[in-house]
Amino acid sequence: MTGRTYVARLDGREMRDTDAVFQQFYDGLRLPDYFGWNWHALSDCLHDLKWLSADHCVLIVKAADEALPGDASGRRLLFETLLRAGQRWSYIQRPEGIELSRLVVVMSCEAASVPSLEEQLRSCLTQ
Repeated sequence: MTGRTYVARLDGREMRDTDAVFQQFYDGLRLPDYFGWNWHALSDCLHDLKWLSADHCVLIVKAADEALPGDASGRRLLFETLLRAGQRWSYIQRPEGIELSRLVVVMSCEAASVPSLEEQLRSCLTQ
C-alpha cells in the first residue's frame, strides 16, 4: 500500500454492551464528533472514512468472538456492519489501476474459537 495507513486496534473483550462497542470504535477510529452512537451511524462512518486523514485504514478487532457476550443479535449487527464496510471498500479502484481496499478489517480470536467465529461470520454473509 502506498500513502498513509491508519491502524486501529479494538478489543472485543472491552465490548461488553453496545455502548462499549461504539466507544471502542469512537476512540480507536477517531470517529467524528457527529457520530450518532448507533449501528446506522457506525455503518455510515465506516462507509465514508473522509474524516480519517489517511489513504488506508486497517481495523483490527482482537478477541472478536468475545464481543457482546450474551447478545447474539448485537454481535450479529456488529459483524454485519464490519462485513458490509469491508465489502464496500474492496471494490475501490486506485488510480494506478491496482485494486486495493481503503478499509481492511481483521478479526482475530484464540485458535479454539476460530470455527465458531467463522460460522458466525458465514451466517452474516448468507442473508
